[in-house]
Amino acid sequence: MDFQTKILLASFAVTVILGLIIVPILRKFKIGQIERTDGPQSHLKKQGTPTMGGIIIMLGIIIVTVIAYMYYKNKDAELAKHLIPILCLTTGFGIIGLIDDFKKLFLKNTEGLKPSLKMLGLFIISVIFVSYLVWGLKLGTETYIPFVDAYVTIPIVLYIPFAIIVILATTNAINLTDGIDGLSSSVSTIIITCLTVIATMFDAKEIIVFGAIVIGATLGFLMFNIYPAKAFMGDTGSLFLGGVVSGIALYLKMPVLLLLIAIIPVIETISVMIQVIVYKKTGKRVFKMAPIHHHFELSGWRENQVVMMFSVITLFACILGLKVI
Repeated sequence: MDFQTKILLASFAVTVILGLIIVPILRKFKIGQIERTDGPQSHLKKQGTPTMGGIIIMLGIIIVTVIAYMYYKNKDAELAKHLIPILCLTTGFGIIGLIDDFKKLFLKNTEGLKPSLKMLGLFIISVIFVSYLVWGLKLGTETYIPFVDAYVTIPIVLYIPFAIIVILATTNAINLTDGIDGLSSSVSTIIITCLTVIATMFDAKEIIVFGAIVIGATLGFLMFNIYPAKAFMGDTGSLFLGGVVSGIALYLKMPVLLLLIAIIPVIETISVMIQVIVYKKTGKRVFKMAPIHHHFELSGWRENQVVMMFSVITLFACILGLKVI
């Protein structure tokens, strides 16, 4: 059994153990979900379910990444060194989500972190990470365009804002996908698995290792998040996973591929945009509720049916994504 497989299993085990410890603590301190009264009525029974569970994913990944760093430090110093920036990007986003969740749940501030401050924090971390990719790693600005099987070199003055937009859009899309039990964690796991497979194709060892760690951690958290959920990830988890997906995609020079393999988060985002634009212009709603997973719920679908359908769509999109590379 190679080290990547071992570390995936270790990440899964560590995350499950953390979940068994942290979920009861969240329950004890009543760090529970606050459901919208205008949302699906079936969600009202979720009121009080422990949230901010993304800290389980984040801690699991930090612990196991540090273990991987120690393992590779003397075996492959370059690989070990490159694990840290991607961890810092994702952890930075997770911390912003954690602050938002903390204000909502501990301080009982229903608005949480001000949107302007949240976006500023995400923007600063994005700028630092993109700068590291361009000038630290000197990866260049080549970007793979799927279906035409070609790389396009984007002028640096355009690439930097483009890459920042990719990170911010992806984190927001993953955040919107986190609305029903197990949806965001299931979809994100499939997308990250696809990106990790791509990393093996291009021998990007640091991404193979980090991807394996994240897959193990999200699967571990899914044990608590699958319907009926014992814990929700909150912004802590969704922003963290958004950072993982966007960070790996940019590292592999394949951010455009996210339009295909992350089709569900893309659709979720588009559904919200359509709903807002049409409602402002006509006063009518296109969907019963946005994001679109709530539309299916209000149309009579059970949560686990929506999660299964969206996961299967993501799986097929990822298979197609692998085919077009």
